[in-house]
Amino acid sequence: MNLATVKKILLRLYKSYVKEHFFKLIIALLLSFGVAGGTASIAWLLDPAIKKIFLEQDDTLLVLIPLAIVAAFTVKGSSLYFARTMTIKVGNAICRKLQVEMTDSILKSDTHTVESKHSGRYISHFLYDVGMIQNLVSAGVLNLMKDSLSLILLVSLMFYQNWKLASFAIIMMPLAALVAKSLGKRMGKVVSESAQITGNLSSFLSEMIKGSRMIKIYQQEKFEFDRSKKILDLLMGKQNKIGFVMIRATPIMEVLTGFIMAGFIYYTGLMISTGEIEINNFFSFLTAMMLAYQPIRSLATMNIMIYQGATAGERIFNVIDTETNIKEIDGLPNLKIDKAVIEFKNVSFSYPKTNVDAINNVNFLIDHGSTAALVGHSGAGKSTIINLLPRFYDPNQGEICINKQNVRNITLSSLRKSLSMVSQDIILFDDTVRANIAYANLSASDKKIREACDFAAATDFIEKLPQSYETIIGENGIRLSGGQKQRISIARAILKDAPIILLDEATSSLDADSEDKVQNAIMNLTKNRTTLVIAHRLSTIIRANKIIVMNEGKIVDMGTHDELLRNSKVYKNLYSKQLSAS
Repeated sequence: MNLATVKKILLRLYKSYVKEHFFKLIIALLLSFGVAGGTASIAWLLDPAIKKIFLEQDDTLLVLIPLAIVAAFTVKGSSLYFARTMTIKVGNAICRKLQVEMTDSILKSDTHTVESKHSGRYISHFLYDVGMIQNLVSAGVLNLMKDSLSLILLVSLMFYQNWKLASFAIIMMPLAALVAKSLGKRMGKVVSESAQITGNLSSFLSEMIKGSRMIKIYQQEKFEFDRSKKILDLLMGKQNKIGFVMIRATPIMEVLTGFIMAGFIYYTGLMISTGEIEINNFFSFLTAMMLAYQPIRSLATMNIMIYQGATAGERIFNVIDTETNIKEIDGLPNLKIDKAVIEFKNVSFSYPKTNVDAINNVNFLIDHGSTAALVGHSGAGKSTIINLLPRFYDPNQGEICINKQNVRNITLSSLRKSLSMVSQDIILFDDTVRANIAYANLSASDKKIREACDFAAATDFIEKLPQSYETIIGENGIRLSGGQKQRISIARAILKDAPIILLDEATSSLDADSEDKVQNAIMNLTKNRTTLVIAHRLSTIIRANKIIVMNEGKIVDMGTHDELLRNSKVYKNLYSKQLSAS
């Protein structure tokens, strides 16, 4: 990362996030004066302490000077505490804002954008990268203020005591700056690589935990363990590099300090012997110089912290700034859906980064209140049609209309409000049964939730759960069977009470008894509603008003069940296979 990029990121951090907390940082700055003043006072007080107490044995100051030293330490300690409290609050507030903006960006992103990056990498941005920013703001900003002020006051005290010795001592400052500049450039690359590996680790752990059953059944524990060791070894190597770069300044600074101290003692000895400096001035000067070492060392590593924060900020801003192709556009009208007629006009679509059309020149119309069934072999394009209707993706060509309104020319919120979906990929949250069903309508009454469960043939098994509707079902419903999860998902769709129903293999996980119950519930649900259904089990779509037969992304036949049995070879083949499977 070059210097111009670092400056650009830091400027954005300041304008968009730090500036609003400027007053708090001013308070921290004022408290930093207390820290710096207390530090310098400690060194200055040694001059009168040695002269008045030890050399002149002044009884009057025997109590006053120790009390003044206690006061100096108290001011320094309390000022540092309150300054750190202030910058920690600012750092955490900025982290929260970054996390909120990333969350907002992810929630508003289109499906392709979200799915193009592994979830583990997003988690890494929220935890690892935001932590770097927090460290830069809460620790880095405070260190910059208090250490700079402390150094200024201590150097001023050194010049006050003896300008010749002070000129000799400050030689180490430009050398420290050169060391910091060199280490900062190396740190930027290492931190970026470490963040990449941290993202890989998050991705691996996420997959390992979700795939634990698969790992066990295929007996790949050793393989996954070896994979984890490789990733952890890489991470350890990068973390070691970061640590080594961070402490690389220490031996350099120690050696520089050693040479300066040696020369300082030699030169001071000459000055004391000639009477140019007194012993009390020497000890005060020596204390100031030793106290100045810590802020010099801290400021020498500040460049490293800045590079770490800037590198993390760049990755965070990439998430926040992601351009969303499918988004809510102000000024568009809401969908008017007195009659839910769905029409696909010459629709073609290929998934990003592929050259093959998932569907090609698809045309069909579904009348209001009717049920249309999509059938075909796996990969025929059925799920693609389902995904295009709520605008998870937009077609490359053609139009999709509801009630003669192009879905691109209406608000996303009104479009999706009109759709209920039961997908083959069931998504349930680690929450109660009630909360998962009520997700479709957060204000739904208990009566409405129970009615939805009755329609979905879910009431019986729910009431047998340990806490009934208040039972926690685990991550993605892991404590439920496949059929139970399916019925919870159906109940959620029923509760939404949308005019258009999308069923993507909605009954594929149910046993015969439950499937019969759900079929009856779906018949009640779809009455006077427009329904588009996918199922490999032809028994679930046999009652459809229209059956759309797909093959390799194209519609090859269309009609009723009886018509297609007479006229469609593809449909007859599918139907024969279903009968054989039965």
